[in-house]
Amino acid sequence: MSLVAVEDRGGVRHIVLQRAEKRNAFNAELIQAFGAAVEDAAGEDAVRVVVVRGDGPMFSSGMDLNDLRDLAENPVGLRRFRRPILQWWSLLEEMPKPTICQIHGAALGGAFELATACDFRTMAEDAVAGIMEVRVGLLPDVGGCSRLPAVVGLGNAKELIMTGKVIDGREAHRIGFANRIAPADELDAATEKLANELLACAPRAVGLAKRVMDAAAKPALSVTLEQEVAAQEVLAASEDFAEGARAFFEKREPDFAGR
Repeated sequence: MSLVAVEDRGGVRHIVLQRAEKRNAFNAELIQAFGAAVEDAAGEDAVRVVVVRGDGPMFSSGMDLNDLRDLAENPVGLRRFRRPILQWWSLLEEMPKPTICQIHGAALGGAFELATACDFRTMAEDAVAGIMEVRVGLLPDVGGCSRLPAVVGLGNAKELIMTGKVIDGREAHRIGFANRIAPADELDAATEKLANELLACAPRAVGLAKRVMDAAAKPALSVTLEQEVAAQEVLAASEDFAEGARAFFEKREPDFAGR
């Protein structure tokens, strides 16, 4: 079975992650397949709205744990590892077509960052979302630090990122992370309703409005994305991350206080 499925529903292109047996964790193969699907959707005139969702019990658990292990062992490969992820996450934001991330189960780590790159997020009320890199001595470095403040406000973004807090759909809607929430069995319908509202509007006007608002909300995006990776390079080579990674794989709490 392909790692990514593509479904066209009229003018709406659904890109579906299909690595359910691994909680749709992004390994190199899934990242490549997802990126190709995003590029295809961006380039097809018949596609007017893009929906990203996941197969199985959750949207995505984020980056594959083996990649975290590889980073711990070889932090100098960070930029090479990050480049394609950032390229395709950013394309969701940069394409003139509106993009919707549909979240059920969970969106964690890099999957949370993918969601922030989309224009809209629909979320099951009982789903959870979190960006927990600080718990292992890292920071969100594929757009999380750069984009989340524009989505939920600086104070809420700092709380989510600096504490590694996990929130449910209701809290996500309250702070502005989720545009629409619904019971899990009604989430598809909530996403379809939002997509139809977007389809009812002039596509060129929608695309240009998106571009202007993103520029206004994130005027220094390219600068802060570089700051993210520069900071991550420092952290990836630090003893804090070494301890955080050891603790994670040993299933214990890290001992940051003693450092």
